[in-house]
Amino acid sequence: MTEQNTAPETVTEATAPQEPETPAAPAAPAAPAAPAVPETQATPEAPEAPEAPEAPKVPKDRRKLFAALRWTAAVLAFGAVGTGVAYGITQPERTDIPGLHTEDDGRWVFPALAKPTLAPGAAQPFAEDNKEGVHYATLGELLLPAPQGSAQDPALKLEKDQMVSQDTFLEEYDPGARQEIKQSFVDDGLRQIAARGWVMPDGTRTRIYVLRFHSSGFADAFEGCGLKMKVSGVNRIEPDPAWSRAKRTQSAPDLREVSLYSEAAPFGDEQVKVGCVQSGDLQTVVFQTRKGEVAAVPFHQTVILQDQLLR
Repeated sequence: MTEQNTAPETVTEATAPQEPETPAAPAAPAAPAAPAVPETQATPEAPEAPEAPEAPKVPKDRRKLFAALRWTAAVLAFGAVGTGVAYGITQPERTDIPGLHTEDDGRWVFPALAKPTLAPGAAQPFAEDNKEGVHYATLGELLLPAPQGSAQDPALKLEKDQMVSQDTFLEEYDPGARQEIKQSFVDDGLRQIAARGWVMPDGTRTRIYVLRFHSSGFADAFEGCGLKMKVSGVNRIEPDPAWSRAKRTQSAPDLREVSLYSEAAPFGDEQVKVGCVQSGDLQTVVFQTRKGEVAAVPFHQTVILQDQLLR
């Protein structure tokens, strides 16, 4: 969530020698007149002549193109496991998206995503003047909106402006690991935690937590998301198999800061999957649970869309 000139000198030297050549051809007055007019006319237009150097100075249009290409790449890379990224963002008719006019594959329909409006002078994350990826938006505005058909999760203890306490977040972890994570918050400069949770008609429960740290270095040091994490009620976490297969078959450089994990079999009545997204000074943790097994499609879709909202 990225998202990688002195030509006028030759023009002036060319016009200077033209002055002495004008009287040198008296027999053909039309000849000196022809070079004199274009040479004098060309001088003021010289800055517009070198069109090629100005091409890289049009990043806004190119960003739109690159963004479209990134989404196309993401759909191709993860189409086998049904991420459906472009559909989740723009919500056009399925038949309007190449490669997606298939029968329903279980993806959710999310509201169209929009980047938060920043205060005047605030830089977008990962802009040229903000390479550390500091997010200046209100933390609650950086949470993925709930999909259509969902209901708010009543078990999630929300405070004002989608904020949650450290203790609420730590309920997702094994009781024996909570104190260690809480101490890391002190050591690593945690500032805020925002959250959103919803429940779908099929019983899938999603909780998204966005943690803001003092800098990207502190966010990167967070150890509450990875193979060593101890999730409440989970014996062992492993890399999500469907995600791993997709990454082996296709290269997706824009998703290098995204990691997905699932509860290893055998598990109990429900399965837990966890998505980790590190973006500048923010660390996002997505928990998804479902009786039986968590479906790959909506899980991958949720994590990828959350990652894109933070770019």
